[in-house]
Amino acid sequence: MADTAPTAWQRSHLADAAHRLAAATRSSRGAIRLAELPFLAQVNVRLDAKGPAADAVGLALGLQLPLEPNTVVHAGDVTVVWLGPDEWLVVGRPGTERDLEGRIRSAAGDEPVSVTDVSAQRTTLLVGGPRARDLLAHGCALDLHPRAFGPGRCAQTTLARTQVVLVARDESRAGFWVLVRSSFAGYLADWLLDAAVEYR
Repeated sequence: MADTAPTAWQRSHLADAAHRLAAATRSSRGAIRLAELPFLAQVNVRLDAKGPAADAVGLALGLQLPLEPNTVVHAGDVTVVWLGPDEWLVVGRPGTERDLEGRIRSAAGDEPVSVTDVSAQRTTLLVGGPRARDLLAHGCALDLHPRAFGPGRCAQTTLARTQVVLVARDESRAGFWVLVRSSFAGYLADWLLDAAVEYR
């Protein structure tokens, strides 16, 4: 089978906004942090959560697939985001999508499973800092208080009328991942930059 991996230099969806995101971070004097996390590997997985493939795939990834709605689990460089009762998004370091896909397919064996590389579908914005929740609350209807949406939580929601997957990171003060479709990434970055003016 021919190698279909891209060989040309990749340009991130928000390459043109990188300097503006960094400037907003600096001008907030530590209140917020905005950055793109480009090219994260993203693999969509669908399988029976109660079947043997779920345990096998979890073992292959070094974790247990999250079964509680709107939760996230981490193991090393792999993050698994619950999207539905039989659907997860596996996120890893840039360039690891083929490895992740292969490990998942191999672990599932003959069990019914759908494994799709969706890395090019979305990019990821990091929104961090002590005022990150306040910034996101300007455009998101979810209750983002730590009691309701603390570390290890996720949701498919809208931010500034844009569909996103919002992930509260586990690490102390790590902030949020905002996974947004590539075609809306520029708009959402502009919205965040506009909303961030308040924290200068």
